Amino acid sequence: MSYKFFTSSEKTWKSMFRAVSEARKSIYLEMYIFDNEMEEYDFFTLLQKKARQGLRVKMVIDYFGSLSLSNKEIAELKASGVEVLSLSHLFYRMHRKILIVDEQVAFIGGVNIYRASRFWNDLMVEITGSLVKKIVLSFAKSYRGAGGRDPLFIGDNDGIVRTIASTWIVEHSPVGKKFQLKRIYKKYLHEAISEIILVTPYFIPKRWLRAALHQAVLRGVRVEILIPSTAEHFFLDRLNYFYIYKLSKLGVVFYMLKKTNHAKAMIIDGKEAMVGSPNLDFLSFDFNSEIGIFFKEKEAVAKLSRIVRVWKKDAVLFDHKTYKPKWFDYILSPIINMLSLFYRLFVD
Repeated sequence: MSYKFFTSSEKTWKSMFRAVSEARKSIYLEMYIFDNEMEEYDFFTLLQKKARQGLRVKMVIDYFGSLSLSNKEIAELKASGVEVLSLSHLFYRMHRKILIVDEQVAFIGGVNIYRASRFWNDLMVEITGSLVKKIVLSFAKSYRGAGGRDPLFIGDNDGIVRTIASTWIVEHSPVGKKFQLKRIYKKYLHEAISEIILVTPYFIPKRWLRAALHQAVLRGVRVEILIPSTAEHFFLDRLNYFYIYKLSKLGVVFYMLKKTNHAKAMIIDGKEAMVGSPNLDFLSFDFNSEIGIFFKEKEAVAKLSRIVRVWKKDAVLFDHKTYKPKWFDYILSPIINMLSLFYRLFVD
């Protein structure tokens, strides 16, 4: 098994584009946002070219996340031989980001194919080895859920697909009633002995997550959270800072990153780590289909830890003593929590 980490959208695109260009048999892409304005990383044209060459090219995109992709563009992809499927549900979203080439190499993480994110820091892992087979099976499940009918992904594979959740691959699918993320986070946050490091672009934690972080602090565990200083959205910034303020007062240490950072990661005691697509918000835990990869190999965890240390050097520590929440922060946060509960009650 080998792992290679990419720390920005553009670095990821470069490697993914090269892998797709060199594909010989198949390309499977599952993406929340797929943008046809990528200029030098023109996946839209490249996928069509590969399909015309006879490769098996399959795409699963989220209907809402990829709204910028027009019906005309989707028709062009299909005309070239690309099978394009979308997951469309009133409340649930497909938030996963996966690329699999020739069933030999896979990419998992937080990077979308989205031009506006070109200069963002992010995390994506390129994987080779036996784990790729499980990622193929995970993609097959999304493919079938989106209405795919290729015999390669149905029939005898059913029993295998249902067993893919393991120590290494974390699957979370509210549509399938598989709420794995809460179980995973509660387990590892409660078992942490010395250090918890979380990286997220959005910090809108549910009550159980706030409690787990506070309990860790009370046990003497150092809890660090890396988050961008701005989400470039008024309401998200207000929510982020409201919870940052509350948890900072309880002893959680927040590193405010100067540059937009879309990465999602967890490191426990410097020994175990996860990289994937989920944010630390109610959307990822309650409404989004997500995927992550859990590492226990020392070398992989060490690589991720070095990345985090570099990011921390360019960050500013949050000081709750100098921050004053606005009056509407105390209104906005309960409203968001009530909406989350309302949807869970009436959608589940």
